[in-house]
Amino acid sequence: MNRRHYFNTTGPCNPEDHYMLPPEDRLVDSQLYRYIKDKLYWVLHAPRQTGKTTFLKSWAREINAGGEAVACYVSIEDCQNITDPDKAMVTVYRDICDFATLSGGAVPQVEDRNPAGLLRNTLIKWAELVAPKPLIVLFDEVDVLVDDSMVSFLRQLRGGFADRGAGKFPVSIALVGMRDLKDYIIRDKDGKTVNPGSPFNIKADSAVLSNFTENDVAKLFALRTGETGQEITQEALDYVYEQSNGQPWIVNSLFKRATMRVLTEDRTDTVTLEHVRQAREQMILARETHLDALAYRLEDPQIRSVIEALITGEANPSLADGEPFRMCLDLGLVTIERGTPRIANPIYKEVIARQMTFGTQLAIPEPAWPWQKAGGELDMDRLLVEFQKFWRRHSEVWEQKSDYTEAFPHLLLMAFLQRVTNGGGQIDREYAAGRGRMDLAVTYAGKCYIIEVKVIYYYDTPGIVKAEGLEQIQAYRDKIDASAPAYLVIFDRRPKAKELSWDERISWTVDETGRVAVLGC
Repeated sequence: MNRRHYFNTTGPCNPEDHYMLPPEDRLVDSQLYRYIKDKLYWVLHAPRQTGKTTFLKSWAREINAGGEAVACYVSIEDCQNITDPDKAMVTVYRDICDFATLSGGAVPQVEDRNPAGLLRNTLIKWAELVAPKPLIVLFDEVDVLVDDSMVSFLRQLRGGFADRGAGKFPVSIALVGMRDLKDYIIRDKDGKTVNPGSPFNIKADSAVLSNFTENDVAKLFALRTGETGQEITQEALDYVYEQSNGQPWIVNSLFKRATMRVLTEDRTDTVTLEHVRQAREQMILARETHLDALAYRLEDPQIRSVIEALITGEANPSLADGEPFRMCLDLGLVTIERGTPRIANPIYKEVIARQMTFGTQLAIPEPAWPWQKAGGELDMDRLLVEFQKFWRRHSEVWEQKSDYTEAFPHLLLMAFLQRVTNGGGQIDREYAAGRGRMDLAVTYAGKCYIIEVKVIYYYDTPGIVKAEGLEQIQAYRDKIDASAPAYLVIFDRRPKAKELSWDERISWTVDETGRVAVLGC
């Protein structure tokens, strides 16, 4: 039996082992062979695990197979956390020598190892060794370099740029990382910001590696169908794209789990929507490396500030202008969709919400009250009554310990719901900047419940917020399930609200249609 390929989620893809699409097809604003022909230096940036390294190695193989140039892939990830520029340049030199040794080529040993010129001299020597063919160098993980180390690296590349050519200096260099070069924060030894365009004003282009399109997702699974005969339903494909927004690691992970975990590897049953939904839940609960790294990022105060603004849905005209938002964009955490900042995809929404509420979930006691009806359905009325009690008893103390002051009500409610529905239900969340609300669709035992969260701020009145919320929840319910029970939960965050007694703040009424319960908290 021939060995099958598989969907890869660990490290770069290679065509011998993995189902993969040509990564160069996803390059935006790039002209690959012009970079070589016209001897250009350029930048490629994209979030982690979108296929950058896969592309670099694939392109290097293609160039080398052509025989007209020598392409070398060099990762400088070893420079992570090295702030001393001399040590960083020595590390880069060793990385180059290690690559040359492993690839079986001549090793560019240099006699003068003064760090201030070590990189430049090494590249000159390397170009001499591969002559008469021109040398192309693809530097990966460049954004691990910081401050003076980055400045030294870029200046040495610029120092050899004018003499570039076969036998003299690399004719083309790519700098690859998560961020565009113009976004690197570089400071000299006096703490002054250095314009990265100054030490590297020789850059011709900045290219981006995009996510998969819907067609790409279908083509990727079609590779498995062609090899094994296993098919996938259209609604399952649509769900994969909807949940991932084409993020390559997520797409591969969902396909891998659906075909190797939900269905065992030796089975070729048609992959259905239910199989992919199970794969999604498994992936989130397993906290694989990619998602774990995402959760770790939430500890950064700058990233927290952006995520909190998206959860609360408040309009913030300066949100997308700041460095924290640009950082979130480069990390692939957020996107701008139809002019609105949002979390990049539904999987990330779920992971972020669960991570931000995980500690709170563990602190909430296991429900001792009956939260299911006799038929096994969720008793949402009882659950939310109990939440109001919990909010009344614990919110003031717990909020003081929270890192997310503005989003605290949203997070506590989600934690409370997750504590009950874990393992037996699902919560779909809709939140984005400027929406002025957060919508939740809770599914349990086959039944859906709609919850909308609104906040009364100092500039609002309860009447305005309630009227707006009732209109919004109707639109959301019509979109999800027009027959679903609906609950509008309103948190009064005005300073003067604290002057009211809890009996005045906690309320439960029903709207004029009798179809929406309105909860005051």
